[in-house]
Amino acid sequence: MDSALPAIAKSKGSARRDRWLTALLFTAVFAAYFPARDGGRLLDDHLHITRPELQSLGGLGRIWFDVGATQQYYPVVHTAFWLEHRLWGDAVAGYHLINVLLHATAAALLVVLMRRLRLPGGWLAAFVFALHPVCVESVAWIAEQKNTLSTVFALGASIAYLDFDERRYWRRYGSAFGLFALALLSKTAVVTVPGALLVVVWWRRSRLGWRRDVRPLLAWFALGGALSLVTFSVERRLLAGVGVGFSLSLAGRVLLAARAFWFYLGKLVWPAGLTFFYPRWSVDTAAGWQYLYPLAAAALGAGLWFLARRRRGPLAAFLCFAGTLAPVLGFFNVEWFVFSYVADHLQYLACLGVIVPLAAALAAGAGRLTAPARRLAPTVAGGAILLLGILTWRQCRRYADPVTFYRTAAALNPAAAAAHDNLGTVLAAMPGRLSEAIEQFGQALGIQPDLPGAYYNRGSAYLQLGRLPEATADLEQALRLQPGSPDVLTNLGVALARSGRLPEAIERYQAARRIDPDALDTRDDLARAQFQLGSELAGQRRFAEAAAELAAVVQLRPDFLDARVNLGNLLFVQGRLPEAIAQYEAALRLRPGDEQIQRYLSAARTSHARRSR
Repeated sequence: MDSALPAIAKSKGSARRDRWLTALLFTAVFAAYFPARDGGRLLDDHLHITRPELQSLGGLGRIWFDVGATQQYYPVVHTAFWLEHRLWGDAVAGYHLINVLLHATAAALLVVLMRRLRLPGGWLAAFVFALHPVCVESVAWIAEQKNTLSTVFALGASIAYLDFDERRYWRRYGSAFGLFALALLSKTAVVTVPGALLVVVWWRRSRLGWRRDVRPLLAWFALGGALSLVTFSVERRLLAGVGVGFSLSLAGRVLLAARAFWFYLGKLVWPAGLTFFYPRWSVDTAAGWQYLYPLAAAALGAGLWFLARRRRGPLAAFLCFAGTLAPVLGFFNVEWFVFSYVADHLQYLACLGVIVPLAAALAAGAGRLTAPARRLAPTVAGGAILLLGILTWRQCRRYADPVTFYRTAAALNPAAAAAHDNLGTVLAAMPGRLSEAIEQFGQALGIQPDLPGAYYNRGSAYLQLGRLPEATADLEQALRLQPGSPDVLTNLGVALARSGRLPEAIERYQAARRIDPDALDTRDDLARAQFQLGSELAGQRRFAEAAAELAAVVQLRPDFLDARVNLGNLLFVQGRLPEAIAQYEAALRLRPGDEQIQRYLSAARTSHARRSR
């Protein structure tokens, strides 16, 4: 019995060490990501932080059962955003905090996974992953909570499945499958997880059996394939207007995929020059040097294949890394390709295919060192981790606020039209900086003359400055490049109306109104278009028509205060006093205590009382 005591003491000591290391891991992650804690909304964050029409319980139902309700059908991550909005509304610090927590949790789960695989170096891998600067884009960017959340679920699913693989407890299989489903519904990029699990099983046993190894994962492949089709459908809709830019031949896609593979591997090994918008490569099947990328990848794969007769680990790592990257290498069109063919956030999960085996190899190699070198190894590892943490902290400083973020992105890649366009949008929302915004939009158009968003943004800025000829010209060009946009049509209608071209303005408003009101992102635009149309009709003393337009606005957007007040005024002028009173009362519920609305309501009630006598 006494002989068991040292083992028990060792187990308790190991658990205590794990608790301290877990606390250190989370502290290090929070410290490294501290500069990005208050970073504003970037790029498409406004489409992920829950929009007003989805903030109710009914909106939560739409997140799950209406594929067009959110930008992409990722209901688990949008449910997380819905819950977070309930807790802290639009305050960005809360969303950043959750992303950092999820990232640190994923790193901690990596230790559990490597122990399940009986690999050394779990804590080394966890700290490298937690503090590697290529992960900053996924953690400091609110929209990429889909990356951090899906990775937590994917790692949990992998741990549970490996437990099932050893013990064949079917309850563990059910848990693993459920976690994988949650991961897929957070981001379908994790569709590669069952393939990676098969690679891991092959690495452990040197062979795959149909009944024991393949068949249990068939349901995973089926679910992943089905949800991937949904994602591809959404991506195709999002890329409908720019699909020409992705019309690559099969040879071109192979060249692109191989180059992207080496790019991602290079950034992992040497994380220098990281930026949000990388230059968009030109894929040329006639350029001989571009074939060096697939030839080098093929040579690497062949070498690892021959090595696998003695050591399967390197080939397994190669297959996991390349296989996890496969959906974003260029074989399929990805929304991000509008900006660049590569991005740091696209390798967030895949980077584990390099970090895990490298950490395991280093830990195993350290055990074979001489005693003095073995004592020095933790110091060297700690220094490398500290350096990664410093690089991550510096990278996070770029996310401190949107102006800093986009200025840095534009400086690192001056040819990034999106960086200038988005910087202009941020500046345009700041008091007194419209001229700077217009300059940025001009730079974006100098780089990409067919960018409809930049024409729209610059036209809208001109409109705010009252420069109507320039505004009209830019908005008309935006409409030529992006026909049927309700936002462009509405602002063009405003510019034409202010220029005295009322018939043309009304035509644009009516065109905007005819767009499907249930289409994504058009509800607010349509309400504004109809409001402008109603205002123009009222200005022409066409009160009945104006009232009909404003009635449609308040039906579309019951919280549109100005529409309710103006509708009440129109109804009052027409003598429809009970209806006018109802609109004023509804407006007061939206803005209690407003003195002007109270005067309107009082006048309407007085007139109605006189008429009723």
